[in-house]
Amino acid sequence: MPFEPIDYIVVAGYVVILAGVAYLAKKRGQDSLDDYFGGGKDLPWWLIGVSMVATTFAADTPLAITGIVARQGIAGNWFWWNWMISGVITVFIYAKLWKRADVLTDVEFIEVRYGGKPASFLRGFRALYFAFPFNCVIMGWVTVGMAKILTVVTGAEQWIAIIVLYAIIALYIAISGLWGVVVTDFIQFFLAMAGTIALAYFAVDHVGGLTELKSRLGDIYSYDVLSFNPFTNPEIMITTALVWVGMNWWAAWYPGAEPGGGGYIAQRMLSAKDEKNAVGGTLLFNVLMYAVRPWPWILVGLVSMVVFPGLEDAESGYPMMMLEVLPAGWMGLLMVAFLSAFVSTISTQLNWGTSYVINDFYKRFIRPEGDFETPQKAQKHYVGISRIATILMAGIGIGVSYYFDSVSGGWEFILSLSAGIGGVLLLRWFWWRINAWSEISAMVAAMIGAVISNQAGFEFAESMIFTTAFSTVIWLVATFVTAPESKETLEGFYARVRPMGRGWDEYSRGVKSTDRLAPEIVNIIYAVALIFSFLYGMGSIFFSSMITGVACMLLSAVLSVLLIRRI
Repeated sequence: MPFEPIDYIVVAGYVVILAGVAYLAKKRGQDSLDDYFGGGKDLPWWLIGVSMVATTFAADTPLAITGIVARQGIAGNWFWWNWMISGVITVFIYAKLWKRADVLTDVEFIEVRYGGKPASFLRGFRALYFAFPFNCVIMGWVTVGMAKILTVVTGAEQWIAIIVLYAIIALYIAISGLWGVVVTDFIQFFLAMAGTIALAYFAVDHVGGLTELKSRLGDIYSYDVLSFNPFTNPEIMITTALVWVGMNWWAAWYPGAEPGGGGYIAQRMLSAKDEKNAVGGTLLFNVLMYAVRPWPWILVGLVSMVVFPGLEDAESGYPMMMLEVLPAGWMGLLMVAFLSAFVSTISTQLNWGTSYVINDFYKRFIRPEGDFETPQKAQKHYVGISRIATILMAGIGIGVSYYFDSVSGGWEFILSLSAGIGGVLLLRWFWWRINAWSEISAMVAAMIGAVISNQAGFEFAESMIFTTAFSTVIWLVATFVTAPESKETLEGFYARVRPMGRGWDEYSRGVKSTDRLAPEIVNIIYAVALIFSFLYGMGSIFFSSMITGVACMLLSAVLSVLLIRRI
């Protein structure tokens, strides 16, 4: 059903909320880069946790999940479910370390961990590399997702709509900074979830309920669409399943699932009040992202397979379901849900990308704080230039969007381009021998490996295996043929961060970390089991056994209580 006046009223109400939050953020004050990019570094766990998951809930995500389900069934979601392992490891091993590092961005951390000219080069290069190619590619595929929805649902000229949306978002973020981002993220997550749950309900009802949906899927498709097991799915190669489960989560950099935390996940952890809030917020994020959020998308994707079998662009099945099943008034809510998802992601990408450009390149190399008469004047200048840079980056994001036509293709592109750097990002906290050249060589080797595998015509899984192996060998060799960081640098890092493990004994100056690995490994096992029990339990309730489903949900609840007691 197309837009009606009530739908436009609902959307207008959402825009008013955005304007109100921007006003409050401006009134609250954005006097320094810590305020503008760090939210004042006093945010509570529940706010940063919901903000993280709202950012990863982009307008493109339901479309990508619909495409995955249509091509490979439920098991295809292991493409991204495997990241829960990396996410939970970040919660219990790395979140407290990031907070202790006390930097503004994860790129600034480079000059805490490493020293000298290689470290300064790596900081500048990484800032520009992730702020522009990576960040703008992410904005590109997110925009493609929103463009598909706008085109299918409203019939509007998609690029006019996109330009208007970017203009509103850029102006909003330029005014409000990170505090405005996380506050609107909190609101936007619940709006987006309400909309997607409503669509899932109407979609399942449209085909006569879950039992009828299961029956019709069995009649149309020759394999078990509802299976969770990627290794028995004929639509998924064994090598692909092995890469998903055994490699993706630790080997490659991906926004929101960086090995050891990074990007805007690190930005949120760094903005927390203290270590406890950093850990709690990151745990909440992982539970919401992998246990609570997926099923409304999956259900709509399954229904689209029945209502629109053989759709050429499987990702467009999601907005087509909106037109097929939603009554008047609900279309407005769904559009607000997607606008919320789109705004939450693009606002974070703009704020995060700009933080690299200003804090880690402009301030570090172009106009250092010492060039100003007072620190106050320097901070005022940096905040002002940050607002301008935010608007310019929005323009670049629009331009990059033109070159994308697939959402999941963008996901695979980012993973293949960063395969192999994850090992360095995980180990640099615990292995003193890693130096700046380790990271530099890993990044360069990953890019070269991605190009070689592309020219060789490798499939995604083959490309990941080749590039990961290639870049890992290169960075290990570079590590051992170059000098380690100076003792002064390593002692300074340990004193500031206090990572666990015996590997830092020589540089601890007798001050031992109080963290212990064994209890955290138990916490990781509990958390992964908790998340998967909830996820599988919901699927069992929907499609197979109510008894199994309830048992899984009870196990998830017990694990939740045990985990809360432990932390």
